[in-house]
Amino acid sequence: SPIRKLKILIAEDDTISELFLNATIKKYSKEILNCKTGTEAVDICINNPDIDLIFMDVRMPEMDGYEATALIRQFNKEVIIVAQTAFVQSGIRETALKAGCNDYVSKPIAKRKLIEILHKYFEN
Repeated sequence: SPIRKLKILIAEDDTISELFLNATIKKYSKEILNCKTGTEAVDICINNPDIDLIFMDVRMPEMDGYEATALIRQFNKEVIIVAQTAFVQSGIRETALKAGCNDYVSKPIAKRKLIEILHKYFEN
């Protein structure tokens, strides 16, 4: 079944990853916001309580994705947060979920995996 059009935040300091994500999810979104630090991600969420989905890079300058997620969860329990990481060490899933993420994907992100996540959380 179709996915409703989403308002999505991409928190990602790597330009290539950001471009890939933007291109892949464009057709599922009504609006895409982009930022490069955890601090900005928190600010954007405060100002945009209607965000449906956040792709949260865990390694970012100023504030990492886990810390940003924990702060966002203090005022927004609804938004779906997907951690993304290039470092697949054991325990990453647990760390992400403990911080308040709903899910996580490893980089390079497979397009199929992204679509899977969208269907998992946003199928009507």
